Amino acid sequence: MEIPRLCLCILIMGLWEVFPAGCRGSRIPAAALFILGDSLFDAGNNNYLKRPIGRANFWPYGETFFKHPTGRFTDGRIIPDFIAEHMKLPFVPPLLQPAAVGGKDLTVGVNFASGGTGALVNTYQGRVVELLTQLKYFKDVKKHLRKKHGSSKTTKLLSKSVYMFSIGGNDYLVPFVANGKSQMLQFYSKKEYVSMVIGNLTTVLRGIYYEGGRKFVTITVPPLGRLPYTRGYNNGNRTSELTELARLHNKALPKALEKLQNELKDFKYITFDFYSVLGDIISHPTKYGLRDATEGCCGSGLYRGVLNCGGDGYQLCKDVRGHVFFDGAHANENVYEQCAELMWSGDSDVIWPYNLKTLVQA
Repeated sequence: MEIPRLCLCILIMGLWEVFPAGCRGSRIPAAALFILGDSLFDAGNNNYLKRPIGRANFWPYGETFFKHPTGRFTDGRIIPDFIAEHMKLPFVPPLLQPAAVGGKDLTVGVNFASGGTGALVNTYQGRVVELLTQLKYFKDVKKHLRKKHGSSKTTKLLSKSVYMFSIGGNDYLVPFVANGKSQMLQFYSKKEYVSMVIGNLTTVLRGIYYEGGRKFVTITVPPLGRLPYTRGYNNGNRTSELTELARLHNKALPKALEKLQNELKDFKYITFDFYSVLGDIISHPTKYGLRDATEGCCGSGLYRGVLNCGGDGYQLCKDVRGHVFFDGAHANENVYEQCAELMWSGDSDVIWPYNLKTLVQA
């Protein structure tokens, strides 16, 4: 879903106006954090869409840290929030959040992510901020940065900034939650389908590179067949196919990134193995200080996997922090914090070719 350009400009301008002139001088951070993707990284953009595929702006989302719902699809903070803390930045604001709700200076970065988004345009088309639209919005933000701070400072900021992506999972989930396989998987093989997903992602990576971005963070698709949602949906039929698609995606992603690095001067990337890390947490929850990796904490139905957290008939567990999953498809803050720590300072068995701390300092 694309917000009218005039409305977007008003939103962007409004984010600056919440700061008095003395706070909006020429000094800007050494690096910002720009966040693109899906519900794993959405900090509230879906709150402001007319007909989103999903929202998390109601209780009990946000109950443990913020003590109120923010639009994050978990009980508290998400991975980008912890990364922002490591980068000495405030929480990065969702682009569509009106200034009156608590706008932030765009020089610290912007969160464009939208729950339900995929790399493919037709993944929940019209009900999310599509990935290509997120790229368009980034270009608009760049224009406003240049207007406010000048070309030289903006170019330097964008080249030092970090661009985090979480994308792909919804592209593989959609065909299996519809009635039967989608037409896409009827006309294309699994490898061809994955190639289209990766191709659209690399198009956006290139787009940000051409606008001045140089430091990119991607995460692998999680173990989709092991979520309470997919295990409970239709009695878990076809979870093996989801697992196969996720593995094909995660095998193709590093190759595509290496190709970009070879083609684009000063292009730097790191990839966090979210698939393996979350998989290990699910297999050995007590190793990570967790107790239950089977059920979602909030939801209903088999494995509490039905995505109706906060809606009619939902149930909420008593031990939120002890559950790997807060709802049927999203982990809790505890898991995200541990993932963020591994991203920031982990070794090459979980993040490669080096960690995020090294990328920021590069």
